[in-house]
Amino acid sequence: MGSIEPPPAPSLPQNASLDYDVLIIGAGLSGIYTIHQMRELGLRAKVLEAGGGPGGTWYWNRYPGARFDSESYSYGFSWSPAVVAEWSWSEHFAAQPETLRYCEFLVSKFNLSPHMQFNTRVVAAQYQSHSSSWLLTDSAGNQYSARWLVTCMGILNNYTFPNIPGVHDFAGTKIHTARWPHETVEFAGKKVGIIGTGATGIQAIQEIAKTAGELTVFQRTAQWSAPLNNSAISAGEMEEIRKEYPVIFQKCLESYSCFIHKSNPTSVFDVSEEEREAFWEKLYQTRGFEKWLSNYHDINTDKKANALYSAFIARKIKERVNDPETAEMLIPKCHGFGTKRVPLESGYFEVYNRPNVRLVDVKADPIERVTARGVKTQSKEYEVDILIYATGFDAVTGAFTAIDFRGVDGVKLAETWEAGPRTFLGLFVKGFPNMAMVMGPHQMFGNFPRSIEYASGWVGRFMKFVAERGITFAECTEEKVQEWTEHVVACAEGLLANEVDSWMTGVNKNLAHKQKRIIARYNGPAPGYRARAEDVANRGYEDLQMR
Repeated sequence: MGSIEPPPAPSLPQNASLDYDVLIIGAGLSGIYTIHQMRELGLRAKVLEAGGGPGGTWYWNRYPGARFDSESYSYGFSWSPAVVAEWSWSEHFAAQPETLRYCEFLVSKFNLSPHMQFNTRVVAAQYQSHSSSWLLTDSAGNQYSARWLVTCMGILNNYTFPNIPGVHDFAGTKIHTARWPHETVEFAGKKVGIIGTGATGIQAIQEIAKTAGELTVFQRTAQWSAPLNNSAISAGEMEEIRKEYPVIFQKCLESYSCFIHKSNPTSVFDVSEEEREAFWEKLYQTRGFEKWLSNYHDINTDKKANALYSAFIARKIKERVNDPETAEMLIPKCHGFGTKRVPLESGYFEVYNRPNVRLVDVKADPIERVTARGVKTQSKEYEVDILIYATGFDAVTGAFTAIDFRGVDGVKLAETWEAGPRTFLGLFVKGFPNMAMVMGPHQMFGNFPRSIEYASGWVGRFMKFVAERGITFAECTEEKVQEWTEHVVACAEGLLANEVDSWMTGVNKNLAHKQKRIIARYNGPAPGYRARAEDVANRGYEDLQMR
């Protein structure tokens, strides 16, 4: 047993026989903040990261057009006043290269690289009952031991190919958006095909269409999408934003899902049709998710209210797409607006007005297989030079099933969650002692960094607690798991989003086996989640069994 490099001298006597006090899987934003806290506590800690550098999502997803949908100034961390004062955003919604630079900036500023091991894919994590510790194994067979394990793997990690025959048979250039090459991909004069029109597909299609000789979009499910309304941030505007940071972060703390946008207590049916339409027209011009999160509250719970707003967005699509037949294909028929996480766009619908772009609705003309030359539907074969899979992820639990997690008595985590995740606070799992999850299932997945900052900070405070008291074992109880899981289910009742197959309900159509819907995330208000987690911390974590 042992890591590739000799660890430093032990900081905790009770862990002297182990390689580390804490092992962390993943060097995205979660892993960056977690390892920083562990170092501040003086603990021997190491991040094991599959990628060649930090950044997580922003390291891997380099496809054209990749950017986040949270306002930049609400996306960055707030825990370091120095970082808040020093870092400037160039756009209201920053693109992938800038966000990756932000991650690298954090790692450099706090000198975290020596405590991160890259190109190290963890394939197994096994709890060792005899020593109350964890043993991790990487793909090269190297092993690492630690008292505590913190998972920081993200919820969109385990990418998937479509469940179509021949997906690997294409002889030309084939790329999954989640593993985009680091070198530039040239589309000029090329025939390009892309399968998938979710958030990733929509972002990529907008950019690829600008230079591709010919772009064929294979749409499996039409998506409700709305304008991002992005723009640059001038130096003067950034200074004004910096002065407003306390207000911005407070808004995020108070909001339902950690965004800067306020909830709207008004019902669709409390206002006249004229007032409603005027409000929606105004919302449509706003930035980001305001047009979703600051809308009449019952569009998320009342099917008739949702249908009215969906019809409004459908009219907008028809106004923007020249060909009525194409516009009709782009309007979803199987779900309402906001029942899936809404992709935001910058000219997506206008793409289909270009002469070099064609839309293939695979519900009407199903894909039979991928061939060496392109994509074969029931009616014809589309020959392409480059084939892009924008087919998403086995989300939330997929990152966990990709690793062989085994707890007490060798029980597999995949078996424990066979009927759906069961957690305590989304942070702990019964039967898997000494393991904490940052952004595990049953946590708030709204504005991710805000949620990450709280969850990682909570775990950091917990690690300080156990380190100071020499605690070597901590596990949640079945009673608390049952109580929390019932609460999570109750928070999801009545939400239209939980009646739809999507990554937010744990369903990925790409997998060969049919998945059933689960409650994958905490659907209650973020302030409510934090209040419950704070209560546990304030009572000295007595809800956990510790020794």
